[in-house]
Order: sequence, then structure tokens, then C-alpha cells
Amino acid sequence: MDERIKEAFEQVQAESGLKDRTKAYVSRKTGSYRRAGTAKYKVLASAFACVALLLFGGYWLYFTPTVEISIDVNPSIELGVNRFNRIVSLESYNEDGQALLDSLDIRFTEYSDAVTQIIESEDITSLLSDGEIMTIAVIGEDSTQSKEVLSTVQSCTSGKSNTYCYAARTEEVQAAHETGLSYGKYRAYLELQELDPTVTVEQIQTMTMREIRERIWELSGDGDSETQPSGNGHGQQGNGNGQGQQNRWGRTNIP
Repeated sequence: MDERIKEAFEQVQAESGLKDRTKAYVSRKTGSYRRAGTAKYKVLASAFACVALLLFGGYWLYFTPTVEISIDVNPSIELGVNRFNRIVSLESYNEDGQALLDSLDIRFTEYSDAVTQIIESEDITSLLSDGEIMTIAVIGEDSTQSKEVLSTVQSCTSGKSNTYCYAARTEEVQAAHETGLSYGKYRAYLELQELDPTVTVEQIQTMTMREIRERIWELSGDGDSETQPSGNGHGQQGNGNGQGQQNRWGRTNIP
């Protein structure tokens, strides 16, 4: 019996040694796996970071407007155009503007198609036929793209009566937005305010561009029909110093 007990203990010791050797072996193997896993993780993390950067950068490039188009009749709206000439943002500055945007499907379309849909819409066509005035301001820092957009907008409005296109700089727009006005109406508001300091932003918001212009003509003594604009205003040639020349109707072009 003592011999059996001895053999049993020897077997346990042998199994313990085997366990120790096995544990050491597994530790060596899994250790290398962990090191390899860590290296793979670092590679994957770098890859995911690059993909995220590309996705974020692509998103930023596509959804950042580089040019804005401010269209004012009584509907007052602004279209944000990205560097790929697609409409990526739509803003309305009164109820008529929101109703106009709701009636159209122009987000992510080419800006030329969007402008054509707007000026040929039933509402705008009816307003122009009734003698209303439409101004279209092309606003942007990229003079090359801005010039192209202005030229295209002028072509889109060719033959439209009482329609005037001009250019503006991006830094001029912030003040307009702070008052809650589109750029086109804000510009007309400043012109009228010089003649009538009592005019308010709230009054301007409810007035059509024709009504604002008529008030300006009245106060400035230009109320006779010969001095009122007619036809399509395509702007005047710029003076080459980075600012377009402007005539009395607010028509400018990018030099």
C-alpha cells in the first residue's frame, strides 16, 4: 500500500510538471499572439482613422457652401452652392419664401437647374407678370466660381422682365443675416434707410422688392417711369480693383 501511495504521489508530481510545462508553452504562444494582436490593432486603428478622416473631409467639402445665391421678390430665399455646383443648403426669410421652397425639389441639384425651377415656377412667373421686381445676388469669396455662377444666373434670367443680377462679397452677408433678412432685402433696406431713417426691419420683411423700390423712387424724387428699371439687368463691368461697379439699381458684376 505504501508503494501505491508513492506511485500516486509520483503521478501527481509528474502531472504537475506537465501542467507547468504546458502552462509555460501556452504562455509563450499566447504572448506572441497578444503582441501580434496589438500590432494588428494598431494597423486597424490607423486604417479606421484614415477612413474617418476621409469621410469627414469629404462630408465637409461637399456640404460646405462656397457661393450663395440670394433671390428676392417677396419670397426671400438663399441657396447655398458647394464647390461642385450643387445646392447643399436652403434658407427662407419669410413665409412666402418657405412656401416657394416647399413647392420645389431642388436640394442637391445643379444650381443652374435650381435657379431655372425657381424663376419659372408659377408663383415667380405670376409676380413678375404683375410688375414685381426680382433681384438675384451672387455672393462668394471664390471669384472664379462666383463669376461663373453670376454668368450662369444671368443666362437663366435672360428675357425675364424686372429681373436684376449682381454680385456681393461674403463679408457683406453676415450683417444681413443678423437682422433676419436675406442679403437682397437687406441691401434694399439700407438704401431706403438712408432716405427714411424710421423704416424698420419688420416693415421691410413684409414688403415686396417692388414696394421697397417704389418707396426709394418716391423719396429720392425718381418716381417718374423713365427712371424706373425695366427689362433684365445683367450688371455692369467691374472696375478691376476687386469690387464691381454699381449703378443705381444695385446691379454689379464681379471683375
